[in-house]
Amino acid sequence: MHPRTARRTVHDDAAAHTDDDAGLCAELAAVVAGARRRVVRDGDRQIDTAHLLHSLLEHDPEVRAAVGGPARLVRLLGYLVQRSIGYGLRWQGSVEDSGALSGVPAPAAPADHAPPAAPRAHRGARPGECWSPAAAVALARARERARRRGETRATGTDLFAALVADPRSRAAEVLGRAGIPAQDLHARIGTGTGTGEPAGDGRPDR
Repeated sequence: MHPRTARRTVHDDAAAHTDDDAGLCAELAAVVAGARRRVVRDGDRQIDTAHLLHSLLEHDPEVRAAVGGPARLVRLLGYLVQRSIGYGLRWQGSVEDSGALSGVPAPAAPADHAPPAAPRAHRGARPGECWSPAAAVALARARERARRRGETRATGTDLFAALVADPRSRAAEVLGRAGIPAQDLHARIGTGTGTGEPAGDGRPDR
């Protein structure tokens, strides 16, 4: 007989564990906490992939090395700190969704409960209490990446790989605006060359 329990999917993980530090190393749990504090401080609607990227750059030296040299980091952080003006104004009042999930509130629902049908159900949530669908799936994929290599806890590099794998995420958009193609980072991380020595910029530092 076939087992009655289906294999867990990335979407199951996103719905069940989004606001839970289970499956995250201590450093990555600190990254998530930092992203949550930024959302609360700025009064943003949800924790999105750009918040996670910003917090990763602040907390994880391996992720900074994966991004590249100092000029790249300066440009990228410059775009991230300006999210409240310019292009970031488009994000206010909207939900970051790459088509993965319709919405994931925090604290997350138990595994045997489906996620809410639409993000409008969470408009009353306070800042830091709700994740964007894209951010929820990125965390789930980070945990899955760790499991595939036999680890029980995801690292910052696992989350970074998940962020750059989604070309429609806000994290990928900010990377592109800073002149850092997310697909290039994804290729380097996927082949094991995305950490260690900082990569060059492709142009002189200025």
